[in-house]
Amino acid sequence: MIGFYKMSDEEKIEEEQPVEEAPIAEELMPKKPSRLCPRGIQTFTVARQADETGISGEGVVIEGVLLATGQCIAHWLYPRPRGSIAVFDSMNDFITVHIKPHPGNRTIITYDDGEQERYGLVIDEEKANENNEV
Repeated sequence: MIGFYKMSDEEKIEEEQPVEEAPIAEELMPKKPSRLCPRGIQTFTVARQADETGISGEGVVIEGVLLATGQCIAHWLYPRPRGSIAVFDSMNDFITVHIKPHPGNRTIITYDDGEQERYGLVIDEEKANENNEV
């Protein structure tokens, strides 16, 4: 059996009054980036075409964040399931320590805006291909 509920006059009046939304706290409102960090956070991945050391493997092996301060956070995806995390003073420091010493890895760093940086034999192979095409 279906029952019906009849609203009282007081309930009808309460229902018709607009509900005021709570004001959003000023500190929670999005703000423009400060002059100290005008560009915000940028993400990137590191893909290796080979693995000289045999530790991390091939393909995307690192996901990272480049902070507005210039610091770089690298998250190695190996060993699974959590990998490891390291913080560097700059992207250049990260590249100097983990990318440049292993040119045989043919490493490609891809940023969230699509920009890519290539290191190692990838550049040498592309130069050879360009010379052969001419």
